[in-house]
Amino acid sequence: MAERVRVREIDDAEGRRLLRIIRRGTGSVVTWRRAQMVLLSAQGMPVAKIAEVSFTGHDRVRDVIHNFNTDGFDSLYPKYSGGRPRTFTLPERREIKKIAKSKPTEHDLPFSTWSLTRPAEFLVAEGVVDDISHEGLRILLREEGVSFQRLKTWKASRDPDYAAKKARVEHLYAIADGEVIPEDGEPEVIFCMDEFGPLNLMPHPGRQWAERGGKHRDPDREPRRRATYNRYGGVRHLFAALDLAKDKLYGHIKPIKKRTQFLEFCRYLRSLYPPEVRIAIVSDNFSPHLTTKRCQRVGTWAAANNVEMACTPTNSSWLNRIEAQFTALRYFTLDGTEHADHKEQGSMIRRYIIWRNNHAADQRLRKVVARANVA
Repeated sequence: MAERVRVREIDDAEGRRLLRIIRRGTGSVVTWRRAQMVLLSAQGMPVAKIAEVSFTGHDRVRDVIHNFNTDGFDSLYPKYSGGRPRTFTLPERREIKKIAKSKPTEHDLPFSTWSLTRPAEFLVAEGVVDDISHEGLRILLREEGVSFQRLKTWKASRDPDYAAKKARVEHLYAIADGEVIPEDGEPEVIFCMDEFGPLNLMPHPGRQWAERGGKHRDPDREPRRRATYNRYGGVRHLFAALDLAKDKLYGHIKPIKKRTQFLEFCRYLRSLYPPEVRIAIVSDNFSPHLTTKRCQRVGTWAAANNVEMACTPTNSSWLNRIEAQFTALRYFTLDGTEHADHKEQGSMIRRYIIWRNNHAADQRLRKVVARANVA
């Protein structure tokens, strides 16, 4: 007589996991039904009774039990497949994406940019694909994350030490992200630091809810800001730093941004960790950040306080991750504002930093930062 089909012995943790799947009100119905069959079998119920309770066939129950005995919990989750096969293979899709992101001049074509017609004709002419329509190409590129974007100008770095500086900054980021274990003598804590400003009292354009017009229009609530030509009160500068390990933002507002104020903020960053913990401060090549022949205060202070000063290459401030945080600060706090004085503006910036550190996982914040972040 053949042995009765039954699920293997399951431990307490597996039993609790099966109960969680069954009691959960969300998720796949298929997973719920399979977990129910496995749990009933573990409780000693025969296949015929399980099939009756689950309103399914005996063979189906046996298959679920056998699959669970072989693959465990992975067998409970359905692996859907089918439908129309992809028109293009994976190598073809990669080649299409590569060509779309290239320049026509790289293929000896007298065009400055691709449209949809030209790459479609080029792909067929080069034998990459047998045929592709304009709409098919557009859909494929959208699926691959490629869109038609406006070109922006940028200033190339002519720093002779560009490669070395860029490699060092990226290595520090790898340490902060946990991709590289720091060796002896390397920094354990990484700060990205820069100044934001000048913060003046000019009205900042932005968006707000308002009536479109017509009889319900309120002239006192029109989305407008005053035009200012005389901006009294001077300017302020925000010294800000991002702790990459804690994802925490720090900021001090100063009336000027010189080497003295820079070192004051650096001393504050140094005080956040014990002296034996080596830290690195990534900044740009702004002159107060550098150690020069005329003033060596920065280098002397860094050597005496277990700090590494890492500079981004010239004209490559995009490597500094604090720049994306400034984009979020401008988006959430300054756009659409009209502050009467610097005290009001500074208070709003400080309250934003507190909010940002308490809501670092906010989806809108992460989306703005991710769109602006390059490094």
